[in-house]
Amino acid sequence: MELVCPQIATYQLKWLKPLQKTTTSHSPRFKPWAMIMGCIYRTVLTVYIGNYKRNTMSHSFNKIWIHAIWATKERAPFLKQNIEQKVYQFISTQLREQGCPVRIINGMPDHIHCLFLLNPQKSVAEIVKQVKGSSSHFINQNNLMSEKFSWQTGYATYSVSESVVEKVFLYIKNQKEHHQKKSFQQEYDEFLTKNGLNED
Repeated sequence: MELVCPQIATYQLKWLKPLQKTTTSHSPRFKPWAMIMGCIYRTVLTVYIGNYKRNTMSHSFNKIWIHAIWATKERAPFLKQNIEQKVYQFISTQLREQGCPVRIINGMPDHIHCLFLLNPQKSVAEIVKQVKGSSSHFINQNNLMSEKFSWQTGYATYSVSESVVEKVFLYIKNQKEHHQKKSFQQEYDEFLTKNGLNED
């Protein structure tokens, strides 16, 4: 890594040139003060570079909000009011165990919305696959419904800017009111269009 600092380079030439011309202690060009200042300069420069390397991008920072949406198989209204909170709580626990802090989970009987912070050590696909698989198993294992439960194969995820996290939070929180005016298919299509995606 190069340290680009013209002022330091100028001083380096100023102090090192007298030292390069010095041959013996008896040379008429020998300047003790130049040697002393040169040593001081090299010491200061060494400390400066050391601090620069330690303080420049010495840590990695990640904060990526994810808005994930997926539906029940064939969009059947499986997530009734009597079980939805149990399912949401389980999914929330699963996300946290994968290092993804959850802001909110909510939805409708035929689909779910999750807003969470992405663990930088994992991919979105890996996280969603694990959560969908474990939650399906949880629902069936605990007989939360009479039918066999499963999620739809696909899903949609979008990154969310910090400046609109609160807006997305409120959107997810008010799902029940929102879907009195609009179907899930309409909502899903709008998200795809808004984010420049085309469903195959």
